Amino acid sequence: MFLDRNFSYYEFFAGGGMARAGLGEHWQCLFANDINLMKAANYSANWGDGDFLCEDINKLSTSALPGRADLAWASFPCQDLSLAGDGAGLGTAAEAVKTRSGTFWPFLGLMNGLRREGRAPRMIVLENVVGALTSHGGRDFAAIGAALQAAGYQFGAVVIDAACFVPQSRPRVFFLAIDRGTPTLGQVVRGGPSNLWHPKALVAAYAGLPDAVKASWIWWDLPVPSAPVVALEDIIDDDPTGIGWHSSAQTALLLGLMSPLNLAKVEAAKRMAKRRIGCVYRRTRPDEQGGKLQRAEIRFDGVAGCLRTPTGGSSRQTILVVNGDDVRSRLLSTREAARLMGLPESFRLPTRYSDAYQIAGDGVCPPVVRHLAQHLLEPIVVGTISFPLAAE
Repeated sequence: MFLDRNFSYYEFFAGGGMARAGLGEHWQCLFANDINLMKAANYSANWGDGDFLCEDINKLSTSALPGRADLAWASFPCQDLSLAGDGAGLGTAAEAVKTRSGTFWPFLGLMNGLRREGRAPRMIVLENVVGALTSHGGRDFAAIGAALQAAGYQFGAVVIDAACFVPQSRPRVFFLAIDRGTPTLGQVVRGGPSNLWHPKALVAAYAGLPDAVKASWIWWDLPVPSAPVVALEDIIDDDPTGIGWHSSAQTALLLGLMSPLNLAKVEAAKRMAKRRIGCVYRRTRPDEQGGKLQRAEIRFDGVAGCLRTPTGGSSRQTILVVNGDDVRSRLLSTREAARLMGLPESFRLPTRYSDAYQIAGDGVCPPVVRHLAQHLLEPIVVGTISFPLAAE
C-alpha cells in the first residue's frame, strides 16, 4: 500500500539483521550496530558491511549516525528483564554498564543527542521479552515509558507472539514511539486495549505508569494476521544437515527424565500411528524432597518452544520424532531454527552450531517485523490516514 516510496532506519543491537529481513527492501538501512564480532560477521555475510559498525554502544556518538532516519529499531538485550534471568533489571542511566539490559540507556542517549541536533528519528521501536512488563514490579516498564516521553515521543506497546506467524511460541513486547506532534492516525490506534495485542500483563503495566507518563500513551491497533502458519512437521528434516540423531541409549535417557505426565504424551503420540513431532526442553524442577532435579518436558501441539541462546546455561531445544513405536531424538538443526524464526532458506548461518543457534535464538522474528511495518510503521511515516478512532 505504501511501498511506492523508501523508508530509512537505524538498527541497533542488530545481531544477524533479522529486523532488516522483516522490514524488507523498501527500507534503507542507514546504520547498523552490534558489539558481538560473530554476529557482525554474520550480518555482513547476509547484508554486506557498508552500513555496519561493530562497536560498544556506550562508545557511539551521533556523528556515526548519518542523516535523519524514519525509524530507530533497538532489540536491546533481554537477560536482565527475562523471567529466566537474574532479575538485575534495567538499572539507571548512571548504571548502564552494570547490566546488559541497561544498554537501553546509551541507546536513548543517542536518541536525545539526535533530538538536540534536529535529527531525531520519527519513530522508535524497542523489542524485548514480556518480562519487561513486570520486572522490578513494573518499574522498568515505567522507566522506559518515562524515558521515551522525556525524549520527545508519544508511545504505546503491543505484545505479539511469533506463533501467529511461525510454529514457535515466542511472545515479545514491542514499544512503538512516535515523534510528539505526529498526527494520530485513526486506522492504527484505538480507544483502549484489545484482547489480542494488549494482554492483562500489559494493561496492568500501563495502569502502573505515573499519570504524567500515561498522558503520552497510545493504544496501537493491528489487524489479525491472515497468512497460514507453516506446519512444524514441514520444517523438520528427516536427514538434517550438521546434526545427527541420538543413539537409542541417549533417547532412552531423555525419556527417563520425563515425568509420568510427559511420558503419557509420548505414549499418546505412539498410538496416533503417524509421524508426530514433539519439542523438548530440559528444565530444573523441584522434587518431592524440596530439592531440584532435571526434567525433560515435551509438547506435541505443533508449536516449538521459544528458541533460546546456548549461552548462560540455557538448554538447546530437542525434537522427538514418534512414528508408532519408533521413537528418535536429536537436537534441532540450525537450519530448522532459522525456519522457526521465519528466515528464508537463503539466509546464511555461521558454520559453528552454537553460533548459528545464537543468531536465531537472539533474533526478532522477521514476519512479526513485517506485520508491524506494513500495518503501523509505514502508515505512520506516510501519514495520510485520518479515520475515526476505533471503538474500545
